[in-house]
Amino acid sequence: MGELKDKAKGLANEAAGDLKQHSDDPDTRAEGDAQETKGQAQNLKGKVEGAFGNKI
Repeated sequence: MGELKDKAKGLANEAAGDLKQHSDDPDTRAEGDAQETKGQAQNLKGKVEGAFGNKI
């Protein structure tokens, strides 16, 4: 169950981060970069959990 939850959160953070990256404000763009990276990490965590099941 955690696998799908992490993947969903990851995709949401990646999408929100991508939107922020198109801002004219440099601080918002930097925040978008960080949020997209966080989303990628969450998505990867979900994939790893899916590969190993409940063993981790």
